[in-house]
Amino acid sequence: MKLEFHKIRRLPPYVFEQVNRKAAALRAEGADIIDLGMGNPDLPTPKHIIDKLCETAYKPKTNRYSASRGIPGLRKALAGYYDRRFGVKLNPDTEVVATLGSKEGFANLAQAIAAPGDVIIAPNPSYPLHTFGFLIAGAAVRHVKALSPEEYLSNIETAVRHSVPKPTATVLCYPANPTAHTVDLDFYKEAVRIAKKHEIWILSDLAYTEIYFDEPPPSVLQVNGAKDIAVETTSMSKTYAMAGWRIGFAAGNERLIAALARVKSYLDYGAYTPVQVAAAAALNGPQDCVDEMREIYHQRRDALCESFGRAGFHVPKPAASMFAWAPIPDAFKHLGSLEFTLRLIEQAHVAVAPGVGFGEYGDDYVRIALVENEQRIRQAARNVRRFLEAGPDSSAKVADAAE
Repeated sequence: MKLEFHKIRRLPPYVFEQVNRKAAALRAEGADIIDLGMGNPDLPTPKHIIDKLCETAYKPKTNRYSASRGIPGLRKALAGYYDRRFGVKLNPDTEVVATLGSKEGFANLAQAIAAPGDVIIAPNPSYPLHTFGFLIAGAAVRHVKALSPEEYLSNIETAVRHSVPKPTATVLCYPANPTAHTVDLDFYKEAVRIAKKHEIWILSDLAYTEIYFDEPPPSVLQVNGAKDIAVETTSMSKTYAMAGWRIGFAAGNERLIAALARVKSYLDYGAYTPVQVAAAAALNGPQDCVDEMREIYHQRRDALCESFGRAGFHVPKPAASMFAWAPIPDAFKHLGSLEFTLRLIEQAHVAVAPGVGFGEYGDDYVRIALVENEQRIRQAARNVRRFLEAGPDSSAKVADAAE
């Protein structure tokens, strides 16, 4: 029996899977792949967070089903964080939901508010879930070119005017994945003005807000009246190196939070209680660990931009996030980002993420993650230099002999 499932038909093959398969095959042959592709933090979770997890796990009651919305202490901790960091007051009972990472929160928010026939405005390039979360929910997505925040914002109203039916929501993500762009509060004020004028929701992804190298990025919820139309997803994954713990949040508009909470109540019992307790300890505890990790990412960013630049691969310095967004060198641009990436893995044993995986407007770029130490980054740069010197017509292996 050969049946095609409607929702699966709407999802194209996952571009990054091709890169992952190539990397896995080379590793199986004994190659040392320097993986700068996936934003998978390599830094250790701070000890006091792990200690709280272990302490709580020994209590028998904590191994029962948890609370889908998140335990009260964790929701209060998140509200406290927003108050300290952004000066935003949140009601932990009605304006905060704990999620199984920001990805799950965003996906279930899409399920809660979108239906077949709805239109969502999403940036392109952007994190795949910002589009495919809504496609899975049955909605249509209107892509708006977003190679800069200004370009995206200036074209949102045009997209609204030319969309039938009128869009339900628009997606924001700053610091941006994959472009690493940041915005100031004036950007959010204009976004809120547009959303209120056209009566559309704002869905903001704030996963990288604590990895910054210049000014601390703001939250859309800082804008007066933003909570009337906006909700924001955040994550513990990058800030506290807790990616595998799967804990995050949604915060903001009471109606959107209630819709998300209702969907979640049918789908899960919440994160494991000791994980939630440890997450509260992370938010309420000392933040020097966050400062230390931020400085490590800062040093890696500088090492990447400097060493790759000397190798002939210009990498603009990102102001925030754990990624750099780099244009493909001119001699290789005709290959497109996927073919360039596959050749880079095959010949230089360096993995990056092809820009086309984030949308067609990203095809002249690759995303490079700051998930290896400085020594490995410089080793990758040596391999990249030989790869670039060999030229686009070469098929020779150029990986570092030190491997």
